Amino acid sequence: MSETLRHNPLNAVTETVERVSYTDGRTAVRKVLRKPTTSTGPWAASDDPRHWNYWRREVEVYRDDELRKQLAAAGLVLPEAEVVDLPDEAGEPRAVLMMEDIQGTPGTELTLAGHAALARAVGRWQGRPPTHRPWTSIGFLRDYSTTRDVPMDLADDDAAWQQPLVADTWPDRLREGWRHLLAHRNELLELTERLPRARCHLDLWVSNVIQRPTGELALLDWAFMGDGALGEDIGNHIPDAVFDLFWPAERLPELAETCIDNYLEGLREAGWRGEPDLVRLAVMASGVKYAWLLPRLLATASDASHNAYHQQADSHHLFQQRGQALAFVADWCAEALKARR
Repeated sequence: MSETLRHNPLNAVTETVERVSYTDGRTAVRKVLRKPTTSTGPWAASDDPRHWNYWRREVEVYRDDELRKQLAAAGLVLPEAEVVDLPDEAGEPRAVLMMEDIQGTPGTELTLAGHAALARAVGRWQGRPPTHRPWTSIGFLRDYSTTRDVPMDLADDDAAWQQPLVADTWPDRLREGWRHLLAHRNELLELTERLPRARCHLDLWVSNVIQRPTGELALLDWAFMGDGALGEDIGNHIPDAVFDLFWPAERLPELAETCIDNYLEGLREAGWRGEPDLVRLAVMASGVKYAWLLPRLLATASDASHNAYHQQADSHHLFQQRGQALAFVADWCAEALKARR
């Protein structure tokens, strides 16, 4: 028996993600990866091992025993996995991952203490020099964030901002803040690209985390893993928790302060002796990843219904929460631009 698990169905790499239940009570997670054929668009897969959406990256990750040990030393878990290359009915290459079904508290239900523990553990992992791998991504932040298929011109369109769902829920300062972010988009990307580097997960957020009863934190979905700025993962984790309604926007400043402080502590525990302000700068500047999100929301604000991570949500609440989080990200980016000078 199998149960489809919540995942991004738009990504051309992923065919299915299922929980498989056996007659003896055992369970496993079965993820099928497919080689790109003629896929196009913002979620197109690639054969290039350095591309942000390289289709076999997770195969390489789960076979990497050294990475598994590095994560374990930091208090993080890479699920055990068996990899089988299994062509589809047409003979096209596929890779099937039969992964350990981690039991525990989903990241979507983490308390503030759980978020702190995650940030600290990620710091302990990234505080040590990364090992070279030929299949890790390069240039993820720029390549991902600038290839979203959205009408960017809506960010300064009067009619779009007058839609009731936008006008009634978004902070007054957001429009000017986003205009400033977009005007300096390339500067923010260049800033993150020249900050201290780390081997990053690059999709760190609550839906990719499970905390075992023992306290260990399992990290899932390693499809984007690669080079990033030291602090970039935390800069993704913080606002993403709010964007999909897994953390209240009203407590976003508290979450940000807790995660950044604990990440820095984890770095120090790993022996890192760098400049904390550069890490904070990376966290803030990496908010440029979401430059596309506000125009996307403007384009869909008059739709009859809205989703949060592929499930229907209350439209008013969703836009109110996302509006607050977007204003927070705009403030982050503005502060990063000031600090770099």
